[in-house]
Amino acid sequence: MTAPAPEHTADTAPAPARVPHRRRRPAAGAGGPVLTALTWLIGLLFVSPVLWLVLTAFKEENQAATDPPTLFFQPTLDRFAAVLGADFLPYLGNSAVATLASTLLVLLLGLPAAYALSVAPVKRTQDVLFFFISTKMLPVVAVVVPIYVAAAHLSMLDNVWTLVVLYTAMNLPIAVWMLRSFFLEVPKALVEAARMEGAGLPRVLWSVMVPIMAPGIAATALICMIFAWNEFFFAVNLTAARAATVPVFLTGFITSEGLFVAQLSAAVVMASLPIVVIGWTAQRQLVRGLSMGAVK
Repeated sequence: MTAPAPEHTADTAPAPARVPHRRRRPAAGAGGPVLTALTWLIGLLFVSPVLWLVLTAFKEENQAATDPPTLFFQPTLDRFAAVLGADFLPYLGNSAVATLASTLLVLLLGLPAAYALSVAPVKRTQDVLFFFISTKMLPVVAVVVPIYVAAAHLSMLDNVWTLVVLYTAMNLPIAVWMLRSFFLEVPKALVEAARMEGAGLPRVLWSVMVPIMAPGIAATALICMIFAWNEFFFAVNLTAARAATVPVFLTGFITSEGLFVAQLSAAVVMASLPIVVIGWTAQRQLVRGLSMGAVK
């Protein structure tokens, strides 16, 4: 015979299953759409000069100089053709060589320097860092005369490699500061583990730390490229015809006969396009690099 099942008492009865309480989301007030609209308005306000510049590049000269401005017009590519016909490509090539070569040199020199100042600091590390950044406090106009005299004695005037050296010196302090901050974010346990495996300083730098901080290196390189591409003062004072860069080319549209607004706008669009394309392509790496260490 089977024993009867025990009766459940108040003490032995199973507890009822708990129903999870769903937290209600706060209802979106009227401030949400207003804030969104205000954000879009501010964004369009900042972008409006660029949009107007692009629209002007597709106008005729008489349409670009009207008052009030011409809003409805037949787009044309004649201004872009005129820019290309004005020997724009040699200037573009000089800017590309000066920008890419100087950025590469900045990374080759800045990575070891930042590595040494972050991983193996010495007593005077802060003094060295202050000396680097203090070179950016000196006005460029204060050093252009001795640089011009030195370049003339070395027969380096109107030479694109003079710009490469100057752009490297101009961007190196900023690159060292940025790269050092990225090196400080790399976990020290990885460095210690690599050293325990017998890796030397070059191996730790190039095989362990550089791949981890690749977004930071990309952000540093892009900022250096923007500074070098837009630099005007050295280029206009140390170059003439052979090594002039794109910013110098743009000043050619400001003549005694007047300002060619539409053609200048087309030249600015073409001059800005390479950096815009590079920044758009590397935007993910740029955001990751600039936000390294922001969230722990």
